[in-house]
Amino acid sequence: MERMERKRIFFCLLLAAQLCLSSTQVLRIGGIFETRESELVSMDELAFKFAVNNINRNKTLMPNTTLTYDIQRINLFDGFEASRRVCDQLALGVVAVFGPSHSSSVSAVQSICNALEVPHIQTRWKHPSVDNKDTFFINLYPEYTAIARAILDVVTFFKWRKLTVVYEDSTGLMRMQELIKAPAKFNLKIKIRQLTPGNQDARPLLKELKKDKEFFILFDCSYRMAAELLKQLSSMGMMTEYYHFFFTTLDLFALDLEPYRYSGVNMTGFRLLNVDDPWVASTMDRWAMERLQGPKQESGLMDGIMTTDAALMYDAVFMVAVASQRATQMTVSSLQCHRHKPWRFGPRFMNLFKEAQWDGLTGHIVLNKTDGLRRDFDLDIISLKEDGTARGVVEGGSRLTKRWIKIAVWNSYRGMNLTESNRDKNNNVTDSLANRTLIVTTILENPYVMYRKSDKELVGNERFEGYCLDLLKELSNILGFTYEVRLVADGKYGAQNDKGEWNGMVRELIDHVADLAVAPLTITYVREKVIDFSKPFMTLGISILYRKPNGTNPGVFSFLNPLSPDIWMYVLLACTGVSCVLFVIARFTPYEWYNPHPCNPSSTLIQNNFTLLNSFWFGVGALMRQGSELMPKALSTRIVGGIWWFFTLIIISSYTANLAAFLTVERMDAPIDSADDLAKQTRIEYGAVRDGSTMTFFKKSKISTYEKMWAFMSSRKNTALVKNNREGITRVLTTDYAMLMESTSIEYISQRNCNLTQIGGLIDSKGYGVGTPIGSPYRDKVTIAILQLQEEGKLHMMKEKWWRGNGCPEEDNKEANALGVENIGGIFIVLAAGLVLSVFVAIGEFIYKARRNADIEECVSFSAVMEELGISLQCYKGIRKRSRPHSGARSACIFCQPKRTAKREAVRRDSST
Repeated sequence: MERMERKRIFFCLLLAAQLCLSSTQVLRIGGIFETRESELVSMDELAFKFAVNNINRNKTLMPNTTLTYDIQRINLFDGFEASRRVCDQLALGVVAVFGPSHSSSVSAVQSICNALEVPHIQTRWKHPSVDNKDTFFINLYPEYTAIARAILDVVTFFKWRKLTVVYEDSTGLMRMQELIKAPAKFNLKIKIRQLTPGNQDARPLLKELKKDKEFFILFDCSYRMAAELLKQLSSMGMMTEYYHFFFTTLDLFALDLEPYRYSGVNMTGFRLLNVDDPWVASTMDRWAMERLQGPKQESGLMDGIMTTDAALMYDAVFMVAVASQRATQMTVSSLQCHRHKPWRFGPRFMNLFKEAQWDGLTGHIVLNKTDGLRRDFDLDIISLKEDGTARGVVEGGSRLTKRWIKIAVWNSYRGMNLTESNRDKNNNVTDSLANRTLIVTTILENPYVMYRKSDKELVGNERFEGYCLDLLKELSNILGFTYEVRLVADGKYGAQNDKGEWNGMVRELIDHVADLAVAPLTITYVREKVIDFSKPFMTLGISILYRKPNGTNPGVFSFLNPLSPDIWMYVLLACTGVSCVLFVIARFTPYEWYNPHPCNPSSTLIQNNFTLLNSFWFGVGALMRQGSELMPKALSTRIVGGIWWFFTLIIISSYTANLAAFLTVERMDAPIDSADDLAKQTRIEYGAVRDGSTMTFFKKSKISTYEKMWAFMSSRKNTALVKNNREGITRVLTTDYAMLMESTSIEYISQRNCNLTQIGGLIDSKGYGVGTPIGSPYRDKVTIAILQLQEEGKLHMMKEKWWRGNGCPEEDNKEANALGVENIGGIFIVLAAGLVLSVFVAIGEFIYKARRNADIEECVSFSAVMEELGISLQCYKGIRKRSRPHSGARSACIFCQPKRTAKREAVRRDSST
């Protein structure tokens, strides 16, 4: 009984199944897939089956239709086998044929499908022919011209001016046509290189790129080759933050990038999958679960990840389901290749397929009705995260969102559009520097970098101290990085030789030996072309370091210094001129003539006191602020006197005010006062640090003075140019040498050595900046940190800390010294000279008077002269008698006149009367 009951139940179930099958339509699709030696089942075949199962599992899309498939596997590049297998599938009756992937097999299958009017669906890139007559061809892969425009927009977005394109096969050149045409329009320099066909070892080519310092490289290759290239780039030491790699493969996001997670390399690519959609993320998670339970995936890909080709195959199957849902009363018939009888529903189904739209894994799918190619699609522009950690784009999304960030979306119609998160985000300056160790190159230069004095042996960064070490510490605290300080190997800042080769710290940055150069490295035009600089952390200029001039004490005649020799001469001429004018005016005006005998009004004699000698005496008296007994009476002469008194008031006041400063302050007698003074002489040698920015400034300058100075320095390179600042300071102190150097260094040195000083002002204006290699991601972050330190006032505090010295107390506490004989002794000399002169004048007057008496007397004896002199020198007698001539021998006469003229007789009679 139990056995009969079981049979009855079985027949009932079988009958129910037959009834169900009779009411459900079955559609068959065909798939031709190529398998590699390294894989049992291709990724396209797995995606094909996965899509069919999902469609059949979810009856909302095709409620009354069951989708089934026929799969044929062929070898690579076997077009004959592909033709035979597609004919077998058409004989079974299929509504569409998928695959194969390689061009030789695709052409064979496409010709058959086009003849029998069966849609042929492709999900790989295919270069369309010029005379495209394949009306039954559909390709969901983005159009190659659109991909080329997307690449050009990305290159423009990053503002690259130099790019190296590395392609795998000839199809890469077809895809790169838009980019290759770009240099004429976008000022872009492009180098094109090809990988060795059939050889996955690209190390020789990568070695050349590294040697030529090609930091921006575009790779057009498959994801398999991309995985190998990443390994080889890592082994070549090129996976650093200075390189930017752009991969055109749409499967870059699927590669296993765990080994390069913290390398800091810049990597950009495209992503067609719409991972922002939760349905897409859940579908990819189901795919991943099935793949993890199946055979091991290809090396280079993340475990269980869905590639773009698989996603396109998945969407293509769903597009068949969408088109079939709209097709009513459509039957599938068996087709024979040798009969050339097409499928009667083929054109109708093809039109329905082109009109269908679907939001699939690869975004919104819209086909061009004329050629069957995809249009109006979006590409996510993704970039590898700087720190390698998750900053999820989608909550609960797939694992690929943990390593990539979407920076923009490119649309085939609208172009590039930055994402809101990338456009409006507030960048955290610690994103790319946290937990990284940077190599910092520097140079010994007080007070920027100095050896720390210690009784213990110091190692590492503890060996150094100074302004730059404090700056590094502050930058490290802000940006979160650690650093290793190394002194530059050749001890130079960095300059070009005649061959264009660089040395010093600049060369180490160019060669990526160091990540940062924190030193007194000047920002210059030629350096900016080969390295990048942050904003300046210190501004300065070139000036002259020279010995402080020896003080010159006022000399014996220093009382003449308050007025220049020209002024003294003009004062003397003015005094003479005023005296002459006063004499003439006094003679001319009638009010200066007066009666010498006021008691005798009838006297006809009148007298004028302003003789030429008296006029000069009046001017001298006013100039000496003493006056004279002569006073002008007329208005005209009083005007002359008043103007002269005002003139002497100003002159004497100015002289008195300036005399104190000239007599109490030591004057510095400097042989040079500016760069022009240096250029005009050759006695004092001058120079700068060899291969430094100061030397480069004079070498490149077009100003005549500086060109002349560089000609002098270049003619004496062995003596004028020094190795470093310490050598130059020693030469300034020991020889007659002037050092051209930065004003900040001069300020530091003069604070600690009172024998040195700065001569003149600043020759130019420049700044010190933190140097980085070109394209370094650290430059902008260091700049932001420096601006933060500047706003907080820490840069000023650090400078005050290291520049403050003991000072020079003899200059800061200078007091006025008492005047000594060495200061004003000259006035005593003038007084003595005046006294001596007056004695000689008196003697001359005495002799002259005696001569006048000799004109009257016939002979004046020596005894008479001595008697006259004795009477004159008697200080107790106020009056004396007029002396008479003495008689005596002729030989005793001093002045003898043998003959008397009538004139002398008249004078003698007048005298007697």
